[in-house]
Amino acid sequence: MGVKLAGKPVVEYLREDIKSRVAILGEKNSHPTLLLIRVGEREDDISYERSILKNCELLGIKINVKQLPIDVTMEEVTNVFAEANTDKNVHGIMIFRPLPAQLDVDVICNLIDPAKDIDCMNPINLEKVFEGGSTGFAPCTPKAVIEILKYYEIPLKGANVVVAGRSLVVGKPLAMLLLDENATVSICHSRTKDMPSVTSKADIVVAAIGKAKFMTENYFSQDQIVVDVGINDDGNGKICGDVDYDAVIDKVKAITPALGGVGLITTTILLNHVVQACEKFSGVIE
Repeated sequence: MGVKLAGKPVVEYLREDIKSRVAILGEKNSHPTLLLIRVGEREDDISYERSILKNCELLGIKINVKQLPIDVTMEEVTNVFAEANTDKNVHGIMIFRPLPAQLDVDVICNLIDPAKDIDCMNPINLEKVFEGGSTGFAPCTPKAVIEILKYYEIPLKGANVVVAGRSLVVGKPLAMLLLDENATVSICHSRTKDMPSVTSKADIVVAAIGKAKFMTENYFSQDQIVVDVGINDDGNGKICGDVDYDAVIDKVKAITPALGGVGLITTTILLNHVVQACEKFSGVIE
């Protein structure tokens, strides 16, 4: 049976690093602060907000929540960002998505100051990822994939990695981050011919298709590392990944679970970005 690559030890490792850096900033009288913007009362947003609040408290990060009505105007949202961008006591800004129809997401993405854009919404930060620059903030999920592979000491240099999925949220930026680690990267997608023949030859496969249990055992071979990014409803009200975990775990060397895997790490990455932004602002790092 393959090894389960759990996210919890990775989170604990990252938390210890964050706590020590928050303490150093505190000695300089600088306190990492996140502004969380929520539009309306979506249950998913409220649940995620609770998780972020809990993690901030645990890590010593300050957080302010700005609740906006569901019928908020573009002008009002623009003013919120303008104020937050110039507030020296706010280091990271995040707005929950999806947003109501009257708000232009493309405009909002460009409103956020790239230096405070901890969720990599601004195209400037995405451009930096594609340029191979480390000065911006990469999307949290691709970064979580890199962190889990590094924590479990899975070699990336020279590794043949297949990323299944080409979204701008996960697939494409992840491919760039893997290239930065000197991996050899292939991207598969819905038009790839005979995808199993491609994925089964890789050292590492990252599943980011967005379809429940799409990748079955014929997509994989022995001695592979599988990272499943997918979070889907299996049709019975249970969470499952893009990989048919039960069918695949006996075949591969190691695999991340849908619950308690990559998704568990993303919030910690987000808050790490808040601390990083504060460090830059305070001159602790360049």
